[in-house]
This record gives sequence, structure tokens and C-alpha cells, in this order.
Amino acid sequence: MTNSTSLFETAQRKGIRYFLICFTDLFGVQRAKLVPAPAIDQMATSGAGFAGFAAWLDMTPADPDVLAIPDANSLFQLPWQPDVAWMPADLYTMDGQPVDQTPRLVLKRVLSQAQELGYSIRTGVECEYFLLSPDGINLSDQRDRQIKPCYDQQTLMRRFEVISEICDGMLALGWGAYQNDHEDANGQFEMNWTYADALVTADRHAFFKYMVKAIAEKHGFRATFMPKPFPHLTGNGCHVHISVWDTTGTVNLFHDPQGKLGLSTLSYQFIGGVLHSAEALCAFTNPTINSYKRLNAPVTTSGATWSPNTISYSGNNRTHAIRIPDPGRFELRLADGSANPYLLPAAVVAAGLDGITQKRDPGQRYDNNTYTDPLPPGTVKQLPTSLLDAMRYLEQDTILTKAMGPKFVDSYQKLKRQEWQTYNSQITPWELENTLDC
Repeated sequence: MTNSTSLFETAQRKGIRYFLICFTDLFGVQRAKLVPAPAIDQMATSGAGFAGFAAWLDMTPADPDVLAIPDANSLFQLPWQPDVAWMPADLYTMDGQPVDQTPRLVLKRVLSQAQELGYSIRTGVECEYFLLSPDGINLSDQRDRQIKPCYDQQTLMRRFEVISEICDGMLALGWGAYQNDHEDANGQFEMNWTYADALVTADRHAFFKYMVKAIAEKHGFRATFMPKPFPHLTGNGCHVHISVWDTTGTVNLFHDPQGKLGLSTLSYQFIGGVLHSAEALCAFTNPTINSYKRLNAPVTTSGATWSPNTISYSGNNRTHAIRIPDPGRFELRLADGSANPYLLPAAVVAAGLDGITQKRDPGQRYDNNTYTDPLPPGTVKQLPTSLLDAMRYLEQDTILTKAMGPKFVDSYQKLKRQEWQTYNSQITPWELENTLDC
């Protein structure tokens, strides 16, 4: 859409009756208002009002409304309901000041820092999810019981109607979707689309989660991106592929045919920054209490968790936190399905840029199988074992805090610690079973 074309004119041309003006809060929950097309131009200019305290934002009931200003250049017409369009929004105060704790604005802030250094960032994500029964208790396919179900053709095709509708939606939106598969856990799937500029991918990531859930509901199922819904099955990862380009987007600065595994010195410095800040980074890559049931997990039914337990990097080896599968990019395997689509890339890029500016050495590459042949104790750092540990690392951190914004980090810390306290106040069945007769 060009700046000279109003959203209402776009709506009339495309048959759109309603717009969802949506922002993603600190916990990754999508909040929206449904706006009829005749009112969209005024709403896009003045903003849709929200009570911040009603979402996961660090605000009180006494605070004025925040205004969600949609990005008209990031409009997604719902493939399954084309008379509705979705637009991501940024939050502003009533007097027009940006709300520092808005996840999408945090990402923009970090990408602006990259731009100032002469870089543009491209990312791709691999979002794994389960298809469950409507009550969320059981797998949607009771015949999906193989010990090693990954890539299984029969189980994939039994969910063809759901998978194909989601994939057709991505194709219609121009994302360059190129493959779909049954993943390592029973009932688990993954769908891939082409990498893009980091903000574009983040908007698509947010919309993808909404689209998957909506289409699953349409077919009578429930989709979940929860990191570890079943203790015996592989959890939901959200692997991130990253490369750094020049500001024109024509030269991949990570690619060096003469470098080790086809990566440049710059890319290894970026990796060094990610490894250096990895413990604090977990507060964003693995932002929920359940996240730490996926990391450092016992062996699953399939024989491997496919998630890391050490802060280390490798070649084409999926047991480490960072994998280098091809020249010119690397894959961060740390993140899970609960990661905020905007805070995840913001934190990773912030850590990587620090690695570049400080010329951080990533250290030795390890090619061992960390599941069966772990490194001697003390060789590499271990990942946090709980959300509380990750938040403590973030509290001590200065790199991510400076890049992402101290006000934002303070708000995030506050709400996440409240979440931990709420969890910690629960009396679980395990405690009763093991302590009642003490």
C-alpha cells in the first residue's frame, strides 16, 4: 500500500470489512481491537485506545490509555477469512510518546542500532507446534503413537486439511513457504517459509502463531506452541536463523568462502556475543516457567530432546545451542515456542552486535554429541535451569539492558518476577505426594 492510498480504499478494493489492530504484549499475548473498515483511517491516525494494565504491560489501572498505531505497510489479509485484515501496531502514550516497553518498538530500537553500525539483519524462524484435542489434554490424532514419528508420511497426511490450509495461506501472503513436516514428537508439526528482514519475519512470526491457532480451531483442534506440553515427548522449539547484511541488503557479511564453515570473522564475533550473553539471553529465548522443562530435559521417547543443554557452538550438529548448517548463516537452537516474536530477535541481535563491536571470540567449536558424549565439567557454560535463574542473569547484565532499553528491561523483570512468585506459591500434586507424610 502506498502512502497516498487510504486503508479504507484498500479495504474497498480487497473486500475487507474489518481490521484487527493488534499489539503483542510483554508475555507474547496478542491484544487487538476489531475496527470496521469505514472507521479505519481515523483509527490508524489517532490510534486504538487500550488500558495498559489489562494486558501484560507494566502499568496500573490509574494510568491513561495507550494508543496502538497500526503499521499500514504490514497488512495481512486473513487467508481463512479474507473480509478481515490484521495489522501489527506500536504503542504510544496519549501525548504521542513511544511506550518503551512495547516489544515491537524494542526490536525497532535494536535494528536501528544495527543500521547505525552499517548492518541490516535477516532472520528466519522454525516454529514447532502440537495439534491437540479441543480441551488441550490429548493429541488430536490418537493413531499418532510411533516411537520415532518424525517425518512420518501417514500421520502428516492425516492432518493434510489443516497443514495445507496454513501453507496455502502463507503462499497467498507471499512468504515463500517451501516445506511442511511431522516433527519429532507425536502430534507435532513444523512449517517453513523464506527468511526476510528481521522486522518482517517478526511480524510474520506473530501472525503465523495466530493463523495456526485459528485454522486449527476451525478444524476442531487446538494448536499449542507451549515449550513442553508432554514430559515424555520432544518440546516445541523456535529455531532462529540469522545473517547480517550490508544496509543495501545485497551483500551477506556473514559469508566468507575462505572462512571456517563458510563464515566470516564478523559472523564468529556475532556468535561470540550470543554465547557471551547466553545466560541472560535465556530470559527472552526461553521466557516461561515451562521453558526449562524443555532445556536440560531427560531423554524423550524418540531418543533425543533436540534441545541444547550447554552454551556452545558446532558445525552441522543439532545437539549444541548454535549450529552452523551452511555458509553465510547460523542457527540458534535455544529458543522455544513461547518466545515473543519481537523480543526474541531483539535480544539475539543485541547480543550479536555487542560481539561485533567488542570483537568477541566465540572460543573453540565443539562437534561432540552433547547428549551421549558430554564435555568435561567446566569446559563450557551451562544453561540456566529455571526462569528465575535466567532473570537473575538478566538483572546482572548490562549488554542487553543497554541495547533493549533500561525502562523496558525493568518492566519485563518486574512482571516476570511476579509470574515466578505466582507459580512458586502453588502447591503441586508432586509436593503433596512426596511431602504429605513427611
